[in-house]
Amino acid sequence: MSNDTLTVVIAGAAAGISVIAWAILVLVPAWTSYSRVWERVAATVLSLYVLGAFALAGSGLGAAILWYYDEI
Repeated sequence: MSNDTLTVVIAGAAAGISVIAWAILVLVPAWTSYSRVWERVAATVLSLYVLGAFALAGSGLGAAILWYYDEI
C-alpha cells in the first residue's frame, strides 16, 4: 500500500467516524426533541449547519497548524 493510498484511507475513516459521531451526538437528540415532521426536518438542517461550522473550524485549525508548522 502506497503512502498516498494510506492517506486517503485514513482520511476516509476519519470522515466516516466524524459523520457517525455527528449523527449520534447531534442529529439523534435534535430529531427526537420534536414531534412534528417539519420541526424535525428544520432541526436536521440546523444540525447540518452546525456540522459545517465544525468542519470549517477544524479545517481552519488544520490549515493554521500547517502554515505555522515550521515555527512550532
